[in-house]
Amino acid sequence: MLRYNQFEVLSFDCYGTLVDWETGILLAVKPVLRVHGVTVPDDTILETYAAIESDIEAGPYQSYRNVLRQAMAKMCERFGFEAGDSEHIVIANSLTGWPPFEDTISALKALKNRYRLAIISNVDDELFEGTNRRLGVDFDHIVTAAQAGAYKPSLHVFDFALKRIGCPAERLLHVAQSLYHDHAPAKKLGLSTVWIDRRHDRPGSGATPEAVATPDATFSDLASLVREMGV
Repeated sequence: MLRYNQFEVLSFDCYGTLVDWETGILLAVKPVLRVHGVTVPDDTILETYAAIESDIEAGPYQSYRNVLRQAMAKMCERFGFEAGDSEHIVIANSLTGWPPFEDTISALKALKNRYRLAIISNVDDELFEGTNRRLGVDFDHIVTAAQAGAYKPSLHVFDFALKRIGCPAERLLHVAQSLYHDHAPAKKLGLSTVWIDRRHDRPGSGATPEAVATPDATFSDLASLVREMGV
């Protein structure tokens, strides 16, 4: 059982946890596939994206905008056609319009009354600025892949975040959807974590690669976490 009053800072993954990136990805990708006469299940699109994106991010660091451009180009190749430059950028161009989950804004506002809030996200600073305007809360700390020069699940990102936030590891609780990007590396560093299992009612791991990790607590959404914390 977590003792929530031991924590000073709640850090959040953004895309997949606070923001419905799977809906955003599908809304960007499916029209391109349709134009080229390709019809595949949504989960196939998301799982293909997960494999390609994680492979790109495991290589030398490059901007997230460029990761998304390459991911789209490789997805089109995987589905049997060559897309044009304007189609390669559809995911990146759509990112700032991806919607927060219905419970995100109210949950963040409630948690802000008791904790410092931080973002630890695989994103560029300028892309996150667009998302941040939708989230309705002033984060005390924002840590991006662009600042760290690496992408989760690299342990460097979490080491960098802890130093930037200036909080002892035992006083920070990391809240995230992805076992692969967040929980597996965070637990290696001894952090406490809460899994927001946004896909609890669907099979598969969607837009994140499969991984094995043991979070300290699991909830189906942020609203359930807020109720458990009593804020």
